[in-house]
Amino acid sequence: MSDDDLVAAAKGGDPDAWRALHSAHAGRLVAWLSTRPTGDAMAAPEDVANEAWLVAAAKIADFSGSSSDFAGWLFGIARKLGAGNRRRSERRRTEPGDLEAHHLQAADHALVLEGADWVRDALSTLPPRERDAVGLVDGLGFDNAAAARALGVSAVAVRVARHRGLRRLREHLGERPGDPAAPAEQIRPPRAPSAG
Repeated sequence: MSDDDLVAAAKGGDPDAWRALHSAHAGRLVAWLSTRPTGDAMAAPEDVANEAWLVAAAKIADFSGSSSDFAGWLFGIARKLGAGNRRRSERRRTEPGDLEAHHLQAADHALVLEGADWVRDALSTLPPRERDAVGLVDGLGFDNAAAARALGVSAVAVRVARHRGLRRLREHLGERPGDPAAPAEQIRPPRAPSAG
């Protein structure tokens, strides 16, 4: 697989290419990390995301693929950093503190996490792998391959975890288990009207 123009430019140190990659993925990365335990009261999702960007910048020469593939690679870096934070926190036997609500506006995703507590509550009922698969595919629009890369599992494992997670969410949200599979749009909150 060869790099697309944006990734090739980023590998060459083009600051505009890095800005484009950051613009495309930064909001989604922080939103996803805010649904995952960081393991350390001092490691806010923004901190883990920033560290992931630094690692990505240092290791971009090892990456090959498109700018869409870059998202899975970046999210995988962030997942590993978060897991390392959790392990260190567990060794120190500390408890994570409460996180303040995060307000984000991502260009194409209009992610507003405040007021979406019901989403976090519903996702928190799922086992971690199912929560991650549903969050990446249905919440952030990843395809199965990119989600698999981010989670360090196979695309089949993502499909299975997502299927199970959506079934559990339907049950949690009050649908009858025997109903035909409801589209993921029923799980999503209604979109806020755009200003302007």
